[in-house]
Amino acid sequence: MPIISEAQEYHEEDLFVDLRRTFGRRLFLKCEGFNFAGSIKLKAARAMVEAAEASGVLRPGSILVESSSGNLGVALSILAASKGYTFVCVTDNRCNLATKQLIESVGGTVYTVTEPAAEGGFLGARLRLVRELCESDERYVWLNQYANPNNALAHYRSTAPAIAARFPDLKVAFIGAGTTGTLMGCARYFKEKRPDVTVVAVDAVGSVTFGGPSLPRMIPGLGTGVRPPLLDRSYIDDVVHVAEAETIRACRRLAGRGFLFGGSTGTVISGALRWLDEHAPGEELTTVAIAPDLGDRYLDSVYHQGWVEEIYGSAALADAFERPEEVAMMSGTGGAR
Repeated sequence: MPIISEAQEYHEEDLFVDLRRTFGRRLFLKCEGFNFAGSIKLKAARAMVEAAEASGVLRPGSILVESSSGNLGVALSILAASKGYTFVCVTDNRCNLATKQLIESVGGTVYTVTEPAAEGGFLGARLRLVRELCESDERYVWLNQYANPNNALAHYRSTAPAIAARFPDLKVAFIGAGTTGTLMGCARYFKEKRPDVTVVAVDAVGSVTFGGPSLPRMIPGLGTGVRPPLLDRSYIDDVVHVAEAETIRACRRLAGRGFLFGGSTGTVISGALRWLDEHAPGEELTTVAIAPDLGDRYLDSVYHQGWVEEIYGSAALADAFERPEEVAMMSGTGGAR
């Protein structure tokens, strides 16, 4: 094991879960939640902060401010604590309590937007508040994860190469779309270095990222109310939209096997399984999906029966813990080989 001096120096890059016993498909899950920020966002946060420091934009006395549904806020709060900056996270009421407490525990401040903007929903309202803060005091520095090229560059340099090195026979990569930093970094890498790999973006129903109608979404992570400037559709081969009830079922089915992952992971896996059933029924393609975080921050939502039933109805809990062989029969794969 490594010896580190700063929290941001550790990130487990080479951990994958084989999901064949759970879902009956040759689908491997890249686990990005094993670091002190608990998510893949530590990579983007570190890349953006270090670039801002190198350019002189971020300097002693600066106040970091960012709009986040949760995970980037935690990552930036840890970096700020390590480097001696003040940090302000602007989120909305979908951000879970545990995430807010984590940010505050390491010295960050959380502003919670409670009303969506007429244009752009909650994200639009968050961005408006960030701009107001920046206009009020020149010490504020907004890294802007939605447009910052270093967000994507972090994954071009690390996430995608790690997948490619582990799976030389990779055929399909399934990547969730939030800010699209992970998506664009990985998609660009595969198009340039491994053009034989099909890149499938997985988004939430209700997100406007790929042109769909804006609808209410309750699970933080994937999806946006404002199209991310980082997105370049030309690098992406296909898009799958997943309803939140499907996200719940995938998460809880994984939990039935002892794997507790976050909501974004359930969305990506659900989208991946649907895409494979439609485009590669019965085939044994080597495929990878990315799990941005773990499930401990979702205990009061995705994994809380009362919360799920109140918002999505009891149907969202149906067949959540099917036996793997039953899942294999339903997917038409005949089980893992």
